[in-house]
Amino acid sequence: MIKVFFTPLLVLSFYFGFSQKTKKVSVEKSVFGIQTGLLGIWAHNELKLSSQIALRSEIGFGGLNTSNIRPVLALEPRWYYNLQKRADKDKRVDGNSGNYISLRARYHFHSTEDAEKSDLYHLLTVATWGIRRNIGKHFNYEAGIGTGFGFEKGNSRDVVTVPYVAFGIGYRF
Repeated sequence: MIKVFFTPLLVLSFYFGFSQKTKKVSVEKSVFGIQTGLLGIWAHNELKLSSQIALRSEIGFGGLNTSNIRPVLALEPRWYYNLQKRADKDKRVDGNSGNYISLRARYHFHSTEDAEKSDLYHLLTVATWGIRRNIGKHFNYEAGIGTGFGFEKGNSRDVVTVPYVAFGIGYRF
């Protein structure tokens, strides 16, 4: 009698246990926040383009050193490649918390007088690998590294290779 009772129960438990689907994880529809780093402060928005790709737009003040902090606009498509892996390990993915690869384009606004006096990067395009992690409900940090091309404006337009390192702490609304 016990075998008759436990055999169907065992079969049903395997059926229901293996028939569960894992939840498909995606970047958030829209993430808005502010962020500060060593040389600047920015407001940003990430807009969902697909389940793993978000388009980050940014406006703020920043520079390569303290003497040339100017207004900055940036546009950056990000591919968050490990969201599903993080979710499977029960790690946080809210607020697009994960690793990403991106192509960052940033434009620095300089006055013509400043640009003529020194070699300042007006346009910077960088391939980046980075991470974003959440601290609590609203705070996060990001770190990224990459290399790209900067367009200098001096006496003539020159294209130079530029190393890129970023670290920022932010607040997500």
